[in-house]
Amino acid sequence: MKTTVCSESFGEIIYEENAWTGKKDLSINGVQLNKTSKKTFEYNNGESVTTVTLKGSVMSGVTATIGDETVKIVTAPKWYEIALSVFIFAFVLVWGNSVALCSIFPIVGGAIGGAISGALAVVNLMVVKNIKNIGGKILVSIGIFVLTVAICATIAFALLSTM
Repeated sequence: MKTTVCSESFGEIIYEENAWTGKKDLSINGVQLNKTSKKTFEYNNGESVTTVTLKGSVMSGVTATIGDETVKIVTAPKWYEIALSVFIFAFVLVWGNSVALCSIFPIVGGAIGGAISGALAVVNLMVVKNIKNIGGKILVSIGIFVLTVAICATIAFALLSTM
């Protein structure tokens, strides 16, 4: 995910993070910063070298401390974005592990259902963070929820057909 922020003190700050590996890159005013550790960079503004420390991730929100100043780069997810994503995982967790519910409509639970619903819940959170409209966030979450249930149901029906 690539994010661009304009700071009054430092100009254009470009932050890139791979959501799956956690690899971070940072540049200020088109100059790529030298990475000194996982979350620390060196910024040479021509006059002096300043340490830039990143805090957080794309999923939790990112701030950069440049010298004495802190700049918010990525905002933290809202409570309803988290709730929509947790619902996807919790639904499969509860439904897939209930014999009574699976007799009505079978979906795979356990490790397989948990892995599928967990991965799609993370995808949902990443996608809805980039949507501005709350209605759009809800529609996308419903779509990913339906996709999750469809995948888990397909696997459940495939497993039941082999018995």
